[in-house]
Amino acid sequence: MSSLAFTPGQLAKNAPERGQRFPWKKEIVTTIFWIGEKPAPKNPVPNRVSSWDPDWTKNYGGVDDPASANRSNYIPAKFTPRLNPFYCALPYNDKAKEGHRPEAPRVVPWFNESYQGPAVSTCKGRWVAIRKGNRVAYAQWEDAGPFRTDHWQYVFGNERPKPNLNKGAGLDVSPAVRDYLGLEPTDVTDWRFVDFSEVPRGPWSTLGENNTFVINDRKKGEALVEKLGTILPH
Repeated sequence: MSSLAFTPGQLAKNAPERGQRFPWKKEIVTTIFWIGEKPAPKNPVPNRVSSWDPDWTKNYGGVDDPASANRSNYIPAKFTPRLNPFYCALPYNDKAKEGHRPEAPRVVPWFNESYQGPAVSTCKGRWVAIRKGNRVAYAQWEDAGPFRTDHWQYVFGNERPKPNLNKGAGLDVSPAVRDYLGLEPTDVTDWRFVDFSEVPRGPWSTLGENNTFVINDRKKGEALVEKLGTILPH
């Protein structure tokens, strides 16, 4: 038992609350990033691409301009995004150049249920709840970072984020999440993974070809049309 080396209260502190599959990660330094962001001293990696999408900016429809003057209703004023504007990054990538990282099947809790073959990430698109005060936003995990892509011990375990140039940031969130929660450029939030069944409708449920709500609503619409086609006379 001694090899487990849990600190007193660690298990209780990180245990999921009743009815929740995943526990909250509390008081995590949170920074803002955006699709199309150019590299900067504290963000050396440009966000034209993501860990899982080589055409991220193009697929989104343009740069997700973070300037409040250039935004309206959680999206850029100039265009309607083709991907969910509520997105985030966590410092783990389950993909390797070929297939998945060797630890991924063991550490990603939903790996088996989400597995779609060696070319597809099991993490991309996963829903995350992000809490600031009494407000909770929901976002889809769409990139790996900040800074690291291998810290599964934090993302799925009990470790804290590693020190980095952004005060030990362990979560990047999009301008839409920032605006919904009223975050500063560097802030502190709580976050946890959520099953899709736990995600309520909100501004995060309306846009995006990658958005589970949009995909499901489209399927329901197609099924209804198909059903009506069999009922109505031709």
